[in-house]
Amino acid sequence: MSLLDVTNLTFSYDNDLLYEDANLRLFEGEHAVLVGKNGAGKSTLLKILSKNLSPDKGEVSWLSGQKVGYLDQYAKIDDKLTVKSYLYDVFLPLFEKEELIQTLYESIGTADPKDYDKILNRAHRLEEELQKDNFYAISSTISNIINGLGLNMEVLDQQIKTLSGGMRAKIILGKLLLEDCDVLLLDEPTNFLDIKHIDWLIKFLNGFNKAFIVVSHDEYFLRQIATTVFAVEGKTILRYKGNFEFYLNEHQLRVQTQQKTYQAQQKFIEKTEDYIKRNIVRASTTKMAQSRRKMLKKLVRVHKPVLDKKIHIEFLYGNSVGREVLKVKDLSIGYETPLVEPIEFIVRKGEKVAITGKNGVGKSTMIKTLMGIIPPLEGSFDWIDNTQILYYEQDINLEDKYTPFELVHHENPELDRKDILSILAQFGITFDMASRALGTLSGGEKTKVKFALTRTHKSNVIILDEPTNHLDKHAKLVLKEALIKYPGTVILVSHEKSFYEEICDYEIHLS
Repeated sequence: MSLLDVTNLTFSYDNDLLYEDANLRLFEGEHAVLVGKNGAGKSTLLKILSKNLSPDKGEVSWLSGQKVGYLDQYAKIDDKLTVKSYLYDVFLPLFEKEELIQTLYESIGTADPKDYDKILNRAHRLEEELQKDNFYAISSTISNIINGLGLNMEVLDQQIKTLSGGMRAKIILGKLLLEDCDVLLLDEPTNFLDIKHIDWLIKFLNGFNKAFIVVSHDEYFLRQIATTVFAVEGKTILRYKGNFEFYLNEHQLRVQTQQKTYQAQQKFIEKTEDYIKRNIVRASTTKMAQSRRKMLKKLVRVHKPVLDKKIHIEFLYGNSVGREVLKVKDLSIGYETPLVEPIEFIVRKGEKVAITGKNGVGKSTMIKTLMGIIPPLEGSFDWIDNTQILYYEQDINLEDKYTPFELVHHENPELDRKDILSILAQFGITFDMASRALGTLSGGEKTKVKFALTRTHKSNVIILDEPTNHLDKHAKLVLKEALIKYPGTVILVSHEKSFYEEICDYEIHLS
């Protein structure tokens, strides 16, 4: 049975056409992944399917009564709430039902005896409804989700504003998994998850007997969960009925065939246009030339296969520094209480170091402490004189109302329009994207804009906090090569071992 029908979907941001007469069907119990390059429109499609955006043309029709859950990691939530309040809100109707049962039992004391049976029967029916909804197993259910996502139960008492970016993303995902939806729309659910907890999510989704559509750039994850692949290609959506390996093979064949067909058609068009040009003014051949012109107008054009946009990432090296770049001695990090045991290490000139550890252990807190954003609880750290630090933060804190062009121009007012557009183009940000509000860009495009902001900064130390979140495979490879090539010191927080193991000389593991 079809749960979702998307018909003739057309959608664009300003002059950037993302979809043109695209179609998609999702069937009951189907486990689908949505793939495509950064900027292809994957996150946009999920927003359209969840009714957070409206298409320019076409229809999005859900089967009546479907409860659709949508994971948006940029969702605005009340950060003053405790995690427990945020999660337990899912079960609010059940708690209200429990309160009603208690009220019914208390009313026995003042009720007319002839109403006892009526009151007790109603309370009994409500209790049966709570049992059917597993109300008395709520604590166990929440515990399974919390532990499965790599958090501990103490997090329930924390305010959301005290959580790291990774912990916050996990809590949003956890609440969605608790909501008992008929369909899940998940946008990059593995961001901030290490391999152990990605495996837990894989097991959860494979055991999910309802339908989902997942957007992710994590190929390991996609290989484990996909039974259908939707690929955004050439402003439309193609269905590959098979697992991710099947998609890769079929996609490669399709691209090769399309490339050959496109090239053949272009030769035919060029030859025909040349014939028209040479014969349209001759009385003896003008009718034939006009006929071919009409034929060309009716010709269904084959789109050129969309290849990876060329991306160039380079970190400019500044002043040379001495041997011992950073000394950390008995450093205690946290807000009110220490997150880990006191830390002590030395980072030397040219070394590339990975900071690892589970979510919430304090990786970002340590980086912010070293940057002077958060004061240390105890101990000390010292940067060598004349360090030039380039700091890439984990959270994407860009004002959505500004365009990429405006942001880069603000950071580099001495650059002219051509130079700014050239910088953005190096990171795969096209002219149309450069003129769009950041709020309309995908997570991957925003990440590339953040890197574009660093393009003119000279440094001898680079600190990167989870830089690969939202980036596609090609962009990650280019970033990896740039960090390997960089002659300065690198301190890198990452949960992707496959990314940092070729870059870094050693790990500092927080536990």
